[in-house]
Amino acid sequence: MTTQLLEYGIGAVVVWLIAMRLRSVTARQALYLIASWLFYYTWGGWLIVILIFSSLMNYGLGEWLKKKVTAGRLWTGILLNLVLLGTFKYLPLLGAVAPAGSPLAALKRMIFPLGVSFWTFEALSYLLELYREEELNPTLLEFCLYMSFWPTVLQGPICRMSSMLPQFRQDWAVTDDDLKTGMRRVAIGSLMAVLALIMSGGLYAGAGVDAVFAHAFSGNGAGRLSGIDVWFLIVAYGFQLYFSFCGWSHIVIGGARLFGIELHENFNRPYLSSTISEFWTRWHMSLSFWIRDFLFLPLATMRREVWWRNLSLVIAMFVFGLWHGGNFTFMMWGTYHGILLVLHRQWQEFRKRMGFEWTGVVATAISWWLTFSAVCVGYVFFRAESTHQAFAMLKALTSLRSYRHLTLDHSFYMMTIWAAVGYFAALGIGALLDRLGTAAREWAGTATGTLRTLLGNSLAAVANDRWVWITPVVLVLALYLSLLFQPGHADTGPVMYALF
Repeated sequence: MTTQLLEYGIGAVVVWLIAMRLRSVTARQALYLIASWLFYYTWGGWLIVILIFSSLMNYGLGEWLKKKVTAGRLWTGILLNLVLLGTFKYLPLLGAVAPAGSPLAALKRMIFPLGVSFWTFEALSYLLELYREEELNPTLLEFCLYMSFWPTVLQGPICRMSSMLPQFRQDWAVTDDDLKTGMRRVAIGSLMAVLALIMSGGLYAGAGVDAVFAHAFSGNGAGRLSGIDVWFLIVAYGFQLYFSFCGWSHIVIGGARLFGIELHENFNRPYLSSTISEFWTRWHMSLSFWIRDFLFLPLATMRREVWWRNLSLVIAMFVFGLWHGGNFTFMMWGTYHGILLVLHRQWQEFRKRMGFEWTGVVATAISWWLTFSAVCVGYVFFRAESTHQAFAMLKALTSLRSYRHLTLDHSFYMMTIWAAVGYFAALGIGALLDRLGTAAREWAGTATGTLRTLLGNSLAAVANDRWVWITPVVLVLALYLSLLFQPGHADTGPVMYALF
């Protein structure tokens, strides 16, 4: 993993240096495509053939659809993509449950192309945008680049052709803003990825999230967790998942920005959400907005009844869960969040009918606590290794008798507390620096003395341009933590979400 990331970083620098000297937009597109395919090959090996096949197939489907925009041609494209996705994503699950000796048992050895869910959804969004009569006319080179673009091909964000095509065609020159923003995002992402690895492996061997899940409620009776243990475990996993996926999103968004390309945001401080609806506008935004625009809204507008709109929410979130995998636990996770969204809508309707106000600091704090708790309970389904483990964890959460003891290593509790406190403290310090920068700038503007003006401008620069001095500190801290703890389980590193 470390070697691959180092090769990735060196390769990106080489591509950046070459791209700086190219004046032809087509030549730069070709450079990006070749680099994207080489990068993907280092991660996925010969499975790049599947990515290239999907790119050629969907480009042909798009040209066919543009000649005559019909629902039949759109559905043909959708079904072909779903068949391709399902072949690699769901047939191995069929092989896993097949009896020994059955021909279907061979399916469980099928190799999974990394990122297949992400680039398949990008292909579907292209076809759906064409069906909505968006003016899109990519060349074959541009379309293959859209499907394979190296920052997004493994873990997203899920992009749309209407956003990416103008950027692929633009003239590009390095700007200070691109460099500053890109390096800042890469630094943040690197630190978050290291924190995710630490939480996965633990401060000590066998005291990380992965090890606890592996032994919790095991069949031999070992690993019986208390209710408090389960709460710490799901909160720890929530931050591990966030640090990993959001960290990788920061890295790829920053990496693309160094090339003058702005990608869709994927996270916006989701654990500050005070409602479940708000959470889904802040978490995995590129996918949640995709589900909203291309699945929920078309479904919801088919009928006017309230019950149908609520059912559409549950169906959309069920598909959200199914997208992550064919395991029953993922389906339960999606359905669970669909029900939460429906309950939130009912709460909103109740408040409207009753004229009930729910505002103020106390109300917001209660809403945040309920939302955060509900999201963490959902992680039971998302991370559990079996339905047996999921229901055993839920039983521990709801049994008051199970709260009498602690069974995990004390370092696990400390790690979880520091992760949560550090996350909210970092957000608070950032908001404080923003206010400090604004106040210092206003103070400098009204100051009469030269010294006060200079001091105000200096404070404003330190606060507003803080990533000039914070970026190297963050990178050094990330390196120090990775060397200090040397966490295991490299497969839960920056590409953990590519496994979906």
